[in-house]
Amino acid sequence: MTLLADQEAPPASGTEAAMGEGVELDPFVAIRRDLHRHPELAFKERRTSELVADHLASWGYEVARGLAGTGLVGSLRRGSGGKRLGIRADMDALPVEEATGLPYASRHEGIMHACGHDGHTAILLAAAKAVADDIAFSGELHLIFQPAEEIGAGARRTIADGLFGRFPCDAVFGLHNWPGLGAGQFGFIEGPAMAAVDQARVTVIGQGGHGASPHETVDPVVAAASLITALQSVVSRGVDPLEAAVVTVGSIHGGTASNIIPDSVDMKLTLRSFTPAVRRILESRVPALARAQAESFGARAEVDYRRGFPPVVNHPRETRLAHGVALAQFGPERIAEAFRPRTASEDFAFFLEERPGAFLFVGNGESAALHSPRYDFNDAILAPAAAYWAGLAGAFLQ
Repeated sequence: MTLLADQEAPPASGTEAAMGEGVELDPFVAIRRDLHRHPELAFKERRTSELVADHLASWGYEVARGLAGTGLVGSLRRGSGGKRLGIRADMDALPVEEATGLPYASRHEGIMHACGHDGHTAILLAAAKAVADDIAFSGELHLIFQPAEEIGAGARRTIADGLFGRFPCDAVFGLHNWPGLGAGQFGFIEGPAMAAVDQARVTVIGQGGHGASPHETVDPVVAAASLITALQSVVSRGVDPLEAAVVTVGSIHGGTASNIIPDSVDMKLTLRSFTPAVRRILESRVPALARAQAESFGARAEVDYRRGFPPVVNHPRETRLAHGVALAQFGPERIAEAFRPRTASEDFAFFLEERPGAFLFVGNGESAALHSPRYDFNDAILAPAAAYWAGLAGAFLQ
């Protein structure tokens, strides 16, 4: 079934037109807003995948569907060159109720594109059109549209489905929009660029009883409260001050009434780091501290510690190439030279464990934060980001 984007799109404003960089903007604004209006959660991106596939096929790409269920790859070969390039965009939305009030706001209750994956998809589609129409190269280009980034499963499953065996890549690149960075500015980081993220669930088990007789109980609430404070020492006293790590207790639940001491308290933690050594410190110290702290109150702690995404570690040569392309295309004024690593995480990290490459950032301007119900992708950055991908393809596949 052919799915066409809604044709509603405003004419480019002066700002948008100025940022066009040779890529016609309005059709891809329409596509982006159509995707925003019809968001789909991880591994359910069927409509999005069909829309992307239809456009790629119409521009001459060979389209392979079904990677990781709803993912796809559009491939274009020209000339006799042997180099192969992969560029990836993510497609999934978040389980967030939209609060933007925009005319193209999500039509699906409790689901929205709160991270800009609608924009990333539209950017890569616009780049695909520009490459098909105007970019001379010799080699093979693989455009990877990946599902399920938000739950950390899409990249791994795409790789497990044979991505790099079926579509060999000498290097692979991805990008993310970034609120707070000037619209259309580009940020590059060599080495660790985004954090590893791990999860821990801690259950502090005591002995409940009546709140009037706390001496007859083993109070897991007091033990858990002390543990939250003690956990702050994992980074401040366990990690080199020149390294970075984050320990966050994001959830704590225990008890049902003010005068009843419960039997147990559940806590959920996220842990972020950039290097294998620091990651191992967190993985060792957090469970050990939880058990020791609980024991000091006469309670015990059960810890379920699970690794999530590895850190995004950009390869030096590919990062320098990516930086050089942006510098040549846009000049130094559009490069955020002081751009620093982010403690957010991204499952593109799994691609970079398999192949050399880099993950870069493009400024979304002054907007609500990622994952906010008020976030909206800035359509003015579609064209420069798409022009960048087209330029990178031309430079890599010379």
